[in-house]
Amino acid sequence: MTRPDTPRDERSVRSGDLLGEGATAKATVDEHGIVTQWNEAARGLLGYRPAEIVGRPVAELLHDSSPARAEVPAALRSPSPPARLNGRLTLLRRDGSAVELGLLAHRRTSSAGAPEWLIVSAVPRAGDAARDEALMRRSFLEGPCMTAVYDTGLRLRWANHDLERVMGLEQEEMRGLRIPEILPGPESETAERTMRRALETGEGQRLELATPVPGHPRPLAWSAVVAPLLDDDGRAAAVMLSAHDTTAQLTARERLTLLNEASVRIGSTLDIDRTAQELADVAIPALADFVTVDLLPAVHDGGEPRPGPPGSHVLLRRVACRSVFAGCPEAVLEPGQVAAYPEFSPAAECLKAERGMLNRVTDPAIARWADEAPDRAAMIRRFGLHTTMAVPMRARGTTLGVATFSRHRRPEPFEQDDLLLAEEMTARAAVCVDNARRYTHERHTALALQRSLLPRTLPPSAAVEVASSYRPANSRSGVGGDWFDVIRLSGSRVALVVGDVVGHGVRASAAMGRLRTAVRTLADVDLAPDELLTHLDDLVNHLSDETESGADGPGAEAAGAAEAGDAAEAGEAGEVTDAEVGATCLYAVYDPVSRRCSLARAGHPPPVLVTPDGTATLLDLPSGPPLGLGSLPFETVELELPEGSLLALYTDGLIESRERDVDKAIDTLRFTLAQPAASLDALCQAVVAKLLPGHPTDDIALLLARTRGLGADSVATWELPDDPALVARARREAAERLAAWGFEAAAFTMEVVVGELVTNAIRHAAPPIRLRLIHDRALICEVSDGSATAPHLRRARAFDEGGRGLLLVAQLTDSWGTRQSATGKTIWAELAVSAP
Repeated sequence: MTRPDTPRDERSVRSGDLLGEGATAKATVDEHGIVTQWNEAARGLLGYRPAEIVGRPVAELLHDSSPARAEVPAALRSPSPPARLNGRLTLLRRDGSAVELGLLAHRRTSSAGAPEWLIVSAVPRAGDAARDEALMRRSFLEGPCMTAVYDTGLRLRWANHDLERVMGLEQEEMRGLRIPEILPGPESETAERTMRRALETGEGQRLELATPVPGHPRPLAWSAVVAPLLDDDGRAAAVMLSAHDTTAQLTARERLTLLNEASVRIGSTLDIDRTAQELADVAIPALADFVTVDLLPAVHDGGEPRPGPPGSHVLLRRVACRSVFAGCPEAVLEPGQVAAYPEFSPAAECLKAERGMLNRVTDPAIARWADEAPDRAAMIRRFGLHTTMAVPMRARGTTLGVATFSRHRRPEPFEQDDLLLAEEMTARAAVCVDNARRYTHERHTALALQRSLLPRTLPPSAAVEVASSYRPANSRSGVGGDWFDVIRLSGSRVALVVGDVVGHGVRASAAMGRLRTAVRTLADVDLAPDELLTHLDDLVNHLSDETESGADGPGAEAAGAAEAGDAAEAGEAGEVTDAEVGATCLYAVYDPVSRRCSLARAGHPPPVLVTPDGTATLLDLPSGPPLGLGSLPFETVELELPEGSLLALYTDGLIESRERDVDKAIDTLRFTLAQPAASLDALCQAVVAKLLPGHPTDDIALLLARTRGLGADSVATWELPDDPALVARARREAAERLAAWGFEAAAFTMEVVVGELVTNAIRHAAPPIRLRLIHDRALICEVSDGSATAPHLRRARAFDEGGRGLLLVAQLTDSWGTRQSATGKTIWAELAVSAP
């Protein structure tokens, strides 16, 4: 409470004074036009006490000559009355005199829920005009935004305190000057043109601008309104400019824009270095003047970093950097270099604290750097770094590295909001780096898998000279499903294989490995090409069934992680990534003795044959369905090839491309293969260079094989009658032929092998019986008969007279086996010998 004798200027302001209830006349009228409330201010204005007016129609207060006498009842009776009425009315006082008042009526709902009107009118007081004039002056001078008045010459006449504060100048120092003279710059010229337009048109103008102001570290943004001030005749006498400082809002929008840009630009690839560089590129120059990204060495190599924060001295590898200056002259380390960061460094501190840290570069800090790392201290002094932000790169609970943001060209230091922005950008980049790290790990695994599946070297063969080339698709993994193989068969024959599994990546590579193993196993059984493809077709169907049934099994999560990058690539290329396994294959068997080649293909491009005269032909082979359909049969075609012929087996990636017609590509392939080359390897590289000048969009495998023939002097054949007495003669003639070839040292062993195999054929098989010796890189003995029964090894007991023949052959030779033919079977044995 306030004592009555307290001086007036020392009394506190009462709530009634603040609300000014006595200065407003108020009354309420119900929906029928009956006065329901009447306050004391209304009594003072019209003279009626509340008891005299409450309950009476409000229309009785209206003067007879007032137009509102008819309008008010009409508004009350309207089915959709307005929410507000206003205007000047002539009212009757209690003493019968008339008074004109300005009234404001609001339609509202009473406490009882019925509609009513609240009518208010200000009570005039003595001295209001002078008081209002003083308030208007104060509102101009002390208003919360910059306000200035300029004459028709656009020279300043009045400026409020806020404008003086921002400009750092008193009003008297600016009076009579134009805006470009107070604050030179293109922004001021724009503001003056807007003011001139307002004077010429008499219409208000809006203006958004940002301008550097002396005494402020960064440009200030303004949202300004320019309004002409009119004289009594309606002509523009001056112009007023009122501007609100929107620097904070502009900065917030710029940060949101930068964050959105970071979301779009960071993580465009699954390459660790590129992802880190994208973070640095986004931050320059919008946030910092110099940015570095350093990762733990294990992370950069695709490995798993150790859990928990690093130790006191942290080893980090520079991965990316960016500067406002070309060439990043501030950088002490080059990308790829590893350095130890002391425990007081911002990088080590933020990694230990596991949070971003904002640091001001002080003289003591520079002195400490000078002791530990003089090169860094020299860089700080040279470029004048004044603030830095070090933010740890963490993703999925794992520390990956640190991003450091520095300023030296921009004078304003980093703020806490800048640190929040840097942390958000770095967090997003960290997730992308971790994805790239995981993908790098999986890619290394996939590459190791593929290297183990593809032949490292092609086996030497007397049947063919071979050269090969394999190039995976232009994908992130660098792993594909194409394969090729050269398999040595019995009788100096050789199998040539090229296959293509649909898709890329780990799944395709794993499927390729299983198919390659299956082909080798089936080839060892000496199946005909069409039969081999039939068995391979069944295997592909089984693989598809296994993949579909195991798609949601216990290993699904691991498989998904292993193929995260493959799924991304397939999505970009628009490929189908279902669980089915699809493949094509071309299988050929060449016999250098007969110089005949048997081929069959399963949905695979046909091979190209180049004869010794230089004619290149695309072989017309039955295409057969791709592997995995299990519907149509495969067909074998047998050709006789002249010695020195060239067979080119390839996958569709070599000839199929969006930018090139297939027929033209095949013509180019035929033309290139027909050209002379220094070697088969050189020809192979020439084909790849001609057809694939850039990175392939699909995996490609190319296998070139130049045929050789075994002459009559390297093969000896005897037709043997079904007579046991001829076994000795067969042994003797075989020994004589070996001696003629210069292999006397192996004659005894081969005699034993010939004797055992011929004896078995005479005793247990059917004629015709034929003995054949082949002199290749090894000595080969073959005995053919008319029986389809395959022999097998068995253990002979102590007193058995037989059962030891094949066991003896297996012990004396390097390899042996059997193969079926249309007329029977052939048992063969191979003995490695040195050249005579």
